[in-house]
Amino acid sequence: MAHTNRFIAGVDLRSQENNRAHRTEEIDRKRLIVRRGQAFSLTVHLFHPLQSGHELALVLKQDKTNDDIVIRQRTAGGSGDKWWLHQQSARNELLLTVYSPARAAVGEYRLAVELMSGNRLLERTEFTKMYLLFNPWCKDDAVYFPDERLLEEYIMNENGRIFRGSADYMSGMPWNFGQFEDNVMDICFEILDRFKPARSDPPNYMRQRWDPVYISRAVVAMVNANDDGGVLVGKWQEPYTGGVQPTKWMSSVPILEKWSKSKSGVKYGQCWVFAAVACTVLRCLGIPTRCITNFESAHDTDGNLSIDRVYNIHRENYDHADSIWNFHCWIESYMQREDLPEGYGGWQVLDPTPQERSSGMFRCGPCPLKAIKEGDLNVKFDVPFVFAEVNADIINWEIRPDGQRKQLSSSSAKVGRNISTKSPYSNEREDITHQYKYQEGSAKEREVYNKAGRRISGPDGEEESKPANEPGKVQLEIKHAKPVFGTDFDVIFELENMGDEEVSCKLNMMSEAVTYSSVHLGWCQNSTVNVVIPAHKVHRETVRLLYTKYASVVSEHNIIRVTGVARVSGQEKSILEMVNIPLSKPKLSIKVPGWVILNRKTSTFISFTNPLPVPLNRGVFTVEGAGLLSTKEFRISGSIAPGQRVSLELSFTPMRAGVREFLVDFDSDRLQDVKGVATLVVRKTSPSYSSKCPVICG
Repeated sequence: MAHTNRFIAGVDLRSQENNRAHRTEEIDRKRLIVRRGQAFSLTVHLFHPLQSGHELALVLKQDKTNDDIVIRQRTAGGSGDKWWLHQQSARNELLLTVYSPARAAVGEYRLAVELMSGNRLLERTEFTKMYLLFNPWCKDDAVYFPDERLLEEYIMNENGRIFRGSADYMSGMPWNFGQFEDNVMDICFEILDRFKPARSDPPNYMRQRWDPVYISRAVVAMVNANDDGGVLVGKWQEPYTGGVQPTKWMSSVPILEKWSKSKSGVKYGQCWVFAAVACTVLRCLGIPTRCITNFESAHDTDGNLSIDRVYNIHRENYDHADSIWNFHCWIESYMQREDLPEGYGGWQVLDPTPQERSSGMFRCGPCPLKAIKEGDLNVKFDVPFVFAEVNADIINWEIRPDGQRKQLSSSSAKVGRNISTKSPYSNEREDITHQYKYQEGSAKEREVYNKAGRRISGPDGEEESKPANEPGKVQLEIKHAKPVFGTDFDVIFELENMGDEEVSCKLNMMSEAVTYSSVHLGWCQNSTVNVVIPAHKVHRETVRLLYTKYASVVSEHNIIRVTGVARVSGQEKSILEMVNIPLSKPKLSIKVPGWVILNRKTSTFISFTNPLPVPLNRGVFTVEGAGLLSTKEFRISGSIAPGQRVSLELSFTPMRAGVREFLVDFDSDRLQDVKGVATLVVRKTSPSYSSKCPVICG
């Protein structure tokens, strides 16, 4: 017989069983994908029982290293830092229980079974692939998360919300992380393999593949394309020629797929897209991760913990390297910091948006939340930059007619507001500002700020010796409702005279379109009035902002910045007040009638009504959903007239059971970033307890 000199008939990796136990069956049920620090089982089928003196062993190989890992049987149990196996015999089968160390390198391995007689190799099977991930369920893993319930969100949830808008008008944008979609895990390992140190010094790189600090730092460097052919090219204002407008993306999956095919940066991303892609990669690798939004986020380029805004006599803001973004998104990942003193483990800030270099690459973090909150700026990595993003003071300066610079005002409470993440229990916003800093204005908050090295100076180092905010007898406040894009709306400038005598005041009222990163795009409407305000009275000026004025200059983010500058007779300093007004978007309608059953065709109806007073051209619906369908586009022919309703009917076949989200985006020439979402429960079979079918709406 052909096998007379052979012992091993075959090896069963028991992939489906192992993957279910290791919580990886959503990734794949055919390939063996396991988590480190947790045992898995293999079955070796024999042609006939092993003879005395014969011994089985496993051999593991990884690319970029010449060192084989030989795993042998240990009857008394192995140590936690070594691979080992336990063997049980049953007739012509051997059950091998394999134990991996909690510090094993993550990635792709090739596995073979060897039969030895002493030092002599009798037989070796062909190598087959297996994959090893981080294990946040394992107490010995550096990414161990103490509350297992929350891992349903921070590892297992493919659906998310990323918060955008302004500190006063926040909205959650649905996002498909898709970390368990086909090919995503392979692309994540491809990202690690494309990291420059992986190519320039493979042995040293592989020695650090166990370390979540090193791996997360590599991921955020590779998610942007500024170094080494990373995933995403950043662009913060139009035109987006040759690429996708950042607001159009709803999912990390098409971005990762496009990068994997082209091996060049995908165009284009902005902060929330960078953050979402990094979140996908790290969740897929097994590191607990969540997306964060910091509203009124400071970009302090000179490191003085203050953002200097300079206005000239015409009240126009000078360009300055420092800026305040309406919002900025990054991620947090959970890990222990063995490279730092005790106490700095836990949530770590990581930022893949290319803003500043860290150790020669555009990346940021991991930066411990504790270090940010306590002002420990010497802790690795990049604490000063993140501390300033959430704590910097704003200093407003005026250039007087004689060329001198005078401080108008300062604020220590306008940066780092409403720091947000998705709740692990719902799609609602969870405020985590208290995890970054103490209560604004409290003695402890100012103590930490001073510890971090408060230094307020004007441009070119000019010190201002007078108090930043001398109480004036006139106060200025800007009020507005929540406007809808496409409508005219009112902004009210309210001047209150707190003094005992009437005052004269010159009020400049300006409105401009800006990007969410505070780049000026164009003026909407400006006007100036001279008013007299009686003692202890309030004067109101109302400006109606017209759609016909702002439509041609606003960006796809639809943000209008309104500024008021009041010069009061007898008051040395001008009064400056500024608000950012995001214009809300219309809604999409999504209806899914009937039960949604695994591997059974489902129909969906999508509709949208043009709310603008002008026609829309080049309309396109984009749909997708993790476990439901891949990204698809449907173009609308012709123009969509004002008030006209357009509809789309499509079918898809769900590929995975469970709670899923169906995402829709609508874009056109005059209106972009209109989003809709419907939450579906994909059942394995039709319910038998009811004949009535539901209609799911979103």
